[in-house]
Amino acid sequence: MVGASDERRRGGAQRGGPQDGARGARTGAPRDVQAREAARDPVRAGALGLLRGVLEQGASIGDQVAAGALGALDPAGRARAQRLALGALRGIAAAEAALAPHLARKPEPALRALLILAAAEVLASPGAAHGAVAAAVDLARALPGGAAKAGFVNAVLRRVAAAPARPAPPPELPGWIRARLVARFGAAPVSATEAVLARAEVPLDLTLRDPATAQAWARAIGAEVLPTGGLRLGRAGQVSALPGYAEGAWWVQDAGAAAVVAALGDVAGRDILDLCAAPGGKTMQLAAAGARVVAVDPSARRMARVAENLARTGLQARLVTADALTADLAQADAVLLDAPCTATGTIRRHPELPLIRREGDLGALMALQAALIDRALGLVRPGGVVVYATCSLLPEEGEDQIAAAHKRAAAGACPAFETEAIAPPAGLAEAATPAGHLRIWPHHWAERDGIDGFFVARLRRSADAPP
Repeated sequence: MVGASDERRRGGAQRGGPQDGARGARTGAPRDVQAREAARDPVRAGALGLLRGVLEQGASIGDQVAAGALGALDPAGRARAQRLALGALRGIAAAEAALAPHLARKPEPALRALLILAAAEVLASPGAAHGAVAAAVDLARALPGGAAKAGFVNAVLRRVAAAPARPAPPPELPGWIRARLVARFGAAPVSATEAVLARAEVPLDLTLRDPATAQAWARAIGAEVLPTGGLRLGRAGQVSALPGYAEGAWWVQDAGAAAVVAALGDVAGRDILDLCAAPGGKTMQLAAAGARVVAVDPSARRMARVAENLARTGLQARLVTADALTADLAQADAVLLDAPCTATGTIRRHPELPLIRREGDLGALMALQAALIDRALGLVRPGGVVVYATCSLLPEEGEDQIAAAHKRAAAGACPAFETEAIAPPAGLAEAATPAGHLRIWPHHWAERDGIDGFFVARLRRSADAPP
């Protein structure tokens, strides 16, 4: 993926979270407005800028932060601004329902975003409503026609704060996603997943450089040791301030993503290609397990982040900033392909996805996934393994892709392969499918506030397949 449109097609689309999902180079509210807002309350102004970027430009939170939208804040401020924006997105339906009785017409975009941000905060923390209202009034003064808007915001939010609590609308996946999932899997897993999406806080998962230290680090940071061997924290605050971060003892990686690497089995001493590698959690996991890793991704900005994390953790990998479809790469013992996708399995962590994803995105992503599967099969040595994964709940990006690859292989359009059954990770036995794949649903760990959804398949290239 070179350039904005190519990067979206070949690795900059969703893999475990929104990174390059914006439609064009859109990074939030106009800069002159951001500058005026920041003079009032820099943290809430930053959160408002992120929310406006989602609602007005279709830009993901990750894109905006990576592009420097919160660059004026210190790490603690950046963390809080992101929490406020994510909280507003998770509570957007409840916020708009609470605002509606007090609005005669739909507000202009900037004012709408400000009201949603403040109303979500008021509803989430009624005891702190006064501070949220006062901050919103200050931010409103920075908007064009600020004096009138400040009075309006003050009146509306005070009414919201004084109104009796009402039940929040039940969370629901976007209609086009829900319809596809129900048609294929039935209503039960879909409804269970939607219940997980209602959680106000999403825990933080950590993968350890040395799994043997799990108990010690769990005690040090007050975390739970997961069945899969990682750690889970509740509300973490500023991640870089946690014990073990500076030492590189762990990195942030959802347990669902860690299960993708586990599907490769023992990788110690083996040559592994990690295609579409950024932001690098799987690269570090492979390196920590003793693999010789070549990590490939087209985004120089995101690969710089991989390099920083490798340096922090003291792990080694060769980084190749290039398009995986055309890069000059040597064959490897195994290939990990965590392909670009709609990322519908990560909505619990990225609540902006329903607002920025469109059904029309699916066709191009499916074509890219098919091309990457064929490329991965060509890059693995005969007899070697390809693990194909997407953080998507949609069968079109999972089971259907494997079925289509078998048809291409039978026609000689790609190297021949067999599908191998994957042993499900500890605590995720229900993720195993009859075909031997893994289908991880967000509700599988509902008692632990969920897990990112993934599809994972293990493909063994035929030993006698031509190079």
